Amino acid sequence: MFTKILVPIDLAHADKLEKAISAGAHLAKTDSIPVVFVAVTSNTPSALAHTPDEFREKLAAFAAAEGQKHGIEASGHAEFSHDPAIDLEHAILKAVHETGADLVVMATHIPNVPDHFWPSNGGRVASHADVSVFLVR
Repeated sequence: MFTKILVPIDLAHADKLEKAISAGAHLAKTDSIPVVFVAVTSNTPSALAHTPDEFREKLAAFAAAEGQKHGIEASGHAEFSHDPAIDLEHAILKAVHETGADLVVMATHIPNVPDHFWPSNGGRVASHADVSVFLVR
């Protein structure tokens, strides 16, 4: 049904994304589909990584560990942005096209009052993606 699953993650908060990661891994394992974990960050040094190459290495290590943990083929794809908070949805959609993913499995949050005026990151990705998007609460 699908050929590649993209799972957006935040390496600094990956422990809070376990439900979405597990859902993506389950779908991948069921049909032997590769998963690409995408992370969006800036080019500037941060507490997580000092250089883009160091960030790519940490993302690759995360993907390898998740692949082994879930018994799936997994890789990492880093997107760099001047302002990840503002460009997150655009960067994820760009990664969809760069990786050839045809399904996005993405964590979302429980809706609250502001969401009636400003959609969530997952809602914006789902609204603008030309591939299927599975939002996981």
